[in-house]
Amino acid sequence: MVFPILFLYLRMKRKERFMRSNHYFSVQDILSRKHFEHARVIAGHRGVNRQVKWVHVVEAPSIRNLLNGCEMILTTGLALKEEEAFLSLLKQLIDCRASSLCIELDTNISIIPEQVLRFAEEHDFPIIVFEKEVPFVSITQDIHTMLINHQYNLIKQLDAFGHELNKKLLDVHHSRDILDVLYEQLRVPVLLKLLDHEVEVHPRMRRAEEQKIRILFEGYKDKGNPHFVSKKVLLFEKEYAELLMFRDDFPFNEYELLLLDRTATAIAQYLMRELYFHEKQRVNESKWVRSWLKGGQPEEKAASYLSAISGKIHGGVVCLCSLGKMRERENMDLTYFTLIARGVFEQQGFNVLTEREDDGLTFILLDNRPSETWKRRASDAFEKILKTEFFQKSTEVSFAAGSYQAGLMDIHKSYQAAKECLSYRSAVTGNQKYNFYDELHLYRLIANIHGNINLLEMVRECFAPLLEYDKAHSGSLLITLKVYLDCQGSKQETAKQLYIVRQTLYHRLKKIEELLGKDFMQPEKRVAIEFLLHAYDYLKPVSDSQKAVMR
Repeated sequence: MVFPILFLYLRMKRKERFMRSNHYFSVQDILSRKHFEHARVIAGHRGVNRQVKWVHVVEAPSIRNLLNGCEMILTTGLALKEEEAFLSLLKQLIDCRASSLCIELDTNISIIPEQVLRFAEEHDFPIIVFEKEVPFVSITQDIHTMLINHQYNLIKQLDAFGHELNKKLLDVHHSRDILDVLYEQLRVPVLLKLLDHEVEVHPRMRRAEEQKIRILFEGYKDKGNPHFVSKKVLLFEKEYAELLMFRDDFPFNEYELLLLDRTATAIAQYLMRELYFHEKQRVNESKWVRSWLKGGQPEEKAASYLSAISGKIHGGVVCLCSLGKMRERENMDLTYFTLIARGVFEQQGFNVLTEREDDGLTFILLDNRPSETWKRRASDAFEKILKTEFFQKSTEVSFAAGSYQAGLMDIHKSYQAAKECLSYRSAVTGNQKYNFYDELHLYRLIANIHGNINLLEMVRECFAPLLEYDKAHSGSLLITLKVYLDCQGSKQETAKQLYIVRQTLYHRLKKIEELLGKDFMQPEKRVAIEFLLHAYDYLKPVSDSQKAVMR
């Protein structure tokens, strides 16, 4: 019988020791200072765990705008002779989250009204009285010195905690190793909820105790719980996990929240390393993907493989990423990029298979959402990826999306379409960084025609007068014609697009009429000219600056 009693006693003493945090000073801590030896708490006894951040001497009835929270207020009661004024001050202190009110009796006030005491007791707000005259200057100097020194020590402890986490990250094998550092510092239950995983509770404890915390956590997810504090673990602006701490006796303070924040950062670094490792494995295990892209996988085998890596699939599309000179970067950079891209695509409802090729990367996007919105979601993903820091220094990166395939055994068709789409990039005007195969109708038509007739000769025959004039006079007639047609013959909009005055435009249009004929805007001739302009882009792309203007 002795051992169970001893166990309970030690457990109670341990809990008592941690009832007051050693990371901040409470009202109870300050009551033990030398200037408080003749002070006593007359109301709000349950609030002595309140944190004290600073001390103010107040003799004014209105102080709401002077407080930031957690202040201990000292007063001689000069402004508290009326009960109504006393209650008003007390309400202000409670509303502003002050920690306590200390009153020197017999100087200006000799008794605390009963209604004031009741109100303080109801709100667990400590009222402390000095029964002897005390030097407020000495009190503030003593406490402020103590608080400043304590703050300095906390900064040193936080720095040491960060070093301990960094040291652990060098040889960490499981997230529990990182959680253990936080637990050893605070001795409170730590929870880690990875996306699509059950919550982990640390440290290991008796099943009944762990089950109690799990039940409380489920309630916290639904309705919130003040005994939990949490920090989201973000990777590439996406939430991958949530880190939580639990304590049911008194609230967590700012320092403890900083420890939680540092630990969440360490967890993010650990997860990044794990994701990076798995991404390298995915890239290395690409033989199956390569065969699938060429249509060389049996349907049964493909279905089995895909069901293991994705949920319900509505369809798929292949996206090629041309990296230009970026492909010369180290393999590590490309692995990091595929991590970024994977995270963004997954946010938009796609599971991703990656294949590395000589001139870039291939992404197979397996669609988990209704197919009607796939293009909008893919566009959003491209925009977000291209805005990342990884691409800030490159202007050569581009994406080409193939045709969307509802049947995944036809994914090789999407791959071929994406390759064709990528080949049109130099012909597409403007600085568009991504294109969709099903939006390039005209260029696909041009490609087919070019395979059967001498399209270049037709282009030269049509535009030879303009090209010769531009070459001889350093002119811009061809660009002007392109923009004029794009603007549906609007002279005002054309001048605006070309950054020229209207008179200059009139002069150019008159010259175009002389060279192409006054009927160049007639429907049949206009259609032919517009088609051949696109063919000219396709066969002999103009410079990027010209294309930007032509757009």
